[in-house]
Amino acid sequence: MSADGTRASIRAVANLAGVSPSTVSRALNSPELVNAETRRRVLECAERLGYQPNRAAQSLVLGRTRNVGLIVPDIANPFFAPFIKGVEAYFRDTEFAVFLADTDEDTATEVRLAEAMVERVDGLILCAPRMSGTRLRAVAAKTSVVLAYRTSRSAPSVLLDFQPGLDQAVAHVHALGHRRCAYLSGPANSWSNRQRRKFLGAACEERGIELVDLGPYEPRFTGGYRAADEVVAADVTAAFAYNDLVALGVLSRLTERGVKVPTDLGIVGFDDIPMASMTNPPLTTVAMPVNALSQAAAATMHATLDPRAPKAPPLPPAAELATRLLIRGTTGPV
Repeated sequence: MSADGTRASIRAVANLAGVSPSTVSRALNSPELVNAETRRRVLECAERLGYQPNRAAQSLVLGRTRNVGLIVPDIANPFFAPFIKGVEAYFRDTEFAVFLADTDEDTATEVRLAEAMVERVDGLILCAPRMSGTRLRAVAAKTSVVLAYRTSRSAPSVLLDFQPGLDQAVAHVHALGHRRCAYLSGPANSWSNRQRRKFLGAACEERGIELVDLGPYEPRFTGGYRAADEVVAADVTAAFAYNDLVALGVLSRLTERGVKVPTDLGIVGFDDIPMASMTNPPLTTVAMPVNALSQAAAATMHATLDPRAPKAPPLPPAAELATRLLIRGTTGPV
């Protein structure tokens, strides 16, 4: 603030430092364009006057918003909460602010939100996007994009390794004597759903387990609740659910029907959301290292947007991005 209590202007800083306003702007926003002594003098004068740059004006001049968009499929799904918190925690100590949008598992909404946000952010982190490859390329052509749980030639991706956890899950049910199992499919347009089915199918074929495909089901508790009757009718001894919410819906409906878990039917979830360990019986599930993935996604976006950030941020070791089986109470011998 100036002596009369009004907000100091860039012109006031320039006058005190004996430079032009444009030099002040370069010293604050593009320091590599100003010699060290001039920048030191500008910073000292700005601090003395209590000058605070107008971010809206800077955005107009520099063509940057210093905002990062984050779009997730369902903010109510407990799985996405740690991903959101991880991205926000990463950017908390940077100059970037994170703006969150929820698609409610609707592809049309996802496309609309992405197209709207490209005008308001410097980059977009798309978590498990469902949009087509064509739409994704169109979005990536307008702004920087980082993908999580999805691959594309149009943008960098950060991925978890589904195979270790799914191999462990299949080996586990095989050791318990299960030879006919079901896969309760998630959204048909989900890349991660296709990956889970691929690795499950390969692991089951290797061990001589027949895998019955059911669904697709909405990736929510209600989807699993509706799936349960079809699971019983399929005459299987165990079921792999697309995610934990689906698995919990199945467990609830089976309890209503008097089907005993795991005596009559085994259930394996995917994600390890907090409620997975709180059910009765607690859910056997494949755990996902979401925190490591969110940090990798945020670091990749930061390096893309900020020339001062590492050009190639170190991603977590492969072991930290690998899934693993957590054996609990919903699986047992046939």
